[in-house]
Amino acid sequence: MNPLEQLRETWRRDQVFDFVQPAPDFSTKVDTTHGPILYVEDVSVSFDGFKALNNLNLYIDDGELRCIIGPNGAGKTTMMDVITGKTRPDTGSVWFGQRMNLLKLSEHEIARGGIGRKFQKPTIFEALSVFENLELATASNKHVWYTLNKSLTGEQLDRIDEVLKLIGLKEQFRMEAGALSHGQKQWLEIGMLLMQNPRVLLVDEPVAGMTGEEVEHTAELLTSLAGRHSVIVVEHDMAFVRSIARKVTVLHQGSVLAEGTMDQVQNDPRVVEVYLGE
Repeated sequence: MNPLEQLRETWRRDQVFDFVQPAPDFSTKVDTTHGPILYVEDVSVSFDGFKALNNLNLYIDDGELRCIIGPNGAGKTTMMDVITGKTRPDTGSVWFGQRMNLLKLSEHEIARGGIGRKFQKPTIFEALSVFENLELATASNKHVWYTLNKSLTGEQLDRIDEVLKLIGLKEQFRMEAGALSHGQKQWLEIGMLLMQNPRVLLVDEPVAGMTGEEVEHTAELLTSLAGRHSVIVVEHDMAFVRSIARKVTVLHQGSVLAEGTMDQVQNDPRVVEVYLGE
């Protein structure tokens, strides 16, 4: 039994029941007539008395590329957890467009609705080929058994080809994902998210551990996505942030400390004191 067949059998046996009733597709309901696609307003989150987020306010425009920086413990990961439904805030509101209240949706519904998240460590199927990883991410019907038994349409094949070119892995499409370099694995996971056509893409420390050439390609990739997607990048590498930044938000102690261009935040005495001066 080859790796893809093994995966199908495992998912059929162990996980199909979790997907018997697929979540509805909310993506067509995103209303951005007033500009922002994402509203995070007065959000606070506490863990055992520690305030991870403290009345956080963040607004992301449709098609925007935003970089989020800040010292460790500033609330960056908790912010992403709240947006994607992993953590429920104590207070505040989070809206996707003007109509979708994310606090009333599950993680799966939020992902299905058009918000994708890429974690720092790539989560790909290493025993499968690059193509097979993208194939598994194609289906609009998220019923797992349906996904694994349905032949790809011409449109889906065209989309896979488009994404392979975009992430720079067209020549490696037959290669096992586990044989890719660290940077290539990161690009493949971004490609898997792109197969689901997210309106908002959250990317956590994408260039950690990459070579200089890989960092350069990642900058080109994320920059190319802006406009078609809203891209939120959380990163510590200031040289990388400067290479892609259009607008930067600095978090500190769970709140927005400063916001503006990279030059503006780098010259802000408060930012220098709490972060850039470390």
